[in-house]
Amino acid sequence: MSAGAALPPGWSRARIGSVGTVVTGSTPSTGDRSNYGQEFLFVSPGDLGRTKHVTASAKMLSARGYSRSRRVPAGSTLFVCIGSTIGKVGLAGRDLATNQQINSIVPTGQVDPEFLYYAVSVLSPLVRERAGEQAVPLVNKTEFAAFEIALPPLPEQRRIAESLGDVDALMSVIERMLAKKQAIKLGMTQHLLTGGTRRTGGTDPRADVRLGEISASITKGATPTTYGFAWEPSGIPFLRSECVSERGLDLRQSMFISPAAHHALRRSRVADGDILMTITGYVGRVVRLANTGEANINQHIARVRIKDGRFDSGYVYHYLSQHSMREYYESIVTGQAYPQISLAQVRNTGVPPLPREEQQAIAAALDDADGELTVLRRRLTKAQQVRQGMMQQLLTGRTRLPAEETAL
Repeated sequence: MSAGAALPPGWSRARIGSVGTVVTGSTPSTGDRSNYGQEFLFVSPGDLGRTKHVTASAKMLSARGYSRSRRVPAGSTLFVCIGSTIGKVGLAGRDLATNQQINSIVPTGQVDPEFLYYAVSVLSPLVRERAGEQAVPLVNKTEFAAFEIALPPLPEQRRIAESLGDVDALMSVIERMLAKKQAIKLGMTQHLLTGGTRRTGGTDPRADVRLGEISASITKGATPTTYGFAWEPSGIPFLRSECVSERGLDLRQSMFISPAAHHALRRSRVADGDILMTITGYVGRVVRLANTGEANINQHIARVRIKDGRFDSGYVYHYLSQHSMREYYESIVTGQAYPQISLAQVRNTGVPPLPREEQQAIAAALDDADGELTVLRRRLTKAQQVRQGMMQQLLTGRTRLPAEETAL
């Protein structure tokens, strides 16, 4: 199973099974509680993908359970070969065991363990494609061992692994900074919006003003095809609930409608400053539009347009964005198969009427925090793109890393 591209001199193609021993994991009997404890890692697909090195697992084994499992040493590459998350990859940071959904590759001396991790990572799309041909996503041990990687000489493997490791280390630093900033913003939000800093007193629900009273209108959209309009390859952005993401507006999930459809659906037009909230599925996700231009929304999104001069739209947005508000909306949903909240429930949401100057100060502080998070997310995305490009070049031999010069 090879891509067939030409390789540089000195490189070869090697099957996974020829550069390592493939070990399919197993699960010690769950009926025997003595198999489980807190001594040894027992890795499942959910434990892969967060970091390169796997050093923790949701479930742990006792010494008894570990002795009954198929164990793999530190430095083995772990690859999910069964289920919906097929293709996830990790590198064992310590000796461990895995369940049967994971095939592990214990490297031989002809391959650098770190290089093998990266070389196998680029196979994920091919493995998913192969597994997709079956009703249940699955690539068995024999099929997995037959996949090929491009194999340079060992010294070059180490140089490639080191270079890619440097990018991974940078990404880890950015991810830690991002987690720290997110924690800081959460603390700020709790202080500023629930009676801490800048607040003159705790929230009194009796004094809250209903969102419907301070909005020009709270409405939702519709599906253009219901009214005879087709989707267009370009035109007016049409926002779906997927566009209202945890990290803000995601226009990659939008579709397009014609100006005629936009005019016919004028009730659900949106503008900069509007607040959008998901009212079906994952209810309560909120974004605020800025520099978006003309757009429209579907029936899974509520549009909130603040009209009351006593309220700052930025403050209202941040108030609605709180985790506690998400929990509130999730607690009042109707429909188990397809959770939803009504426009009436959105209109009845209470908002504390703080002095406008205080609202603006709160919004400015939280906007600044959001700006810092956006910068870090962009840096992380850029690093991920650089890593992807480097893997495509280095692991195929298109770009070669010079050997270190030996000191005379």
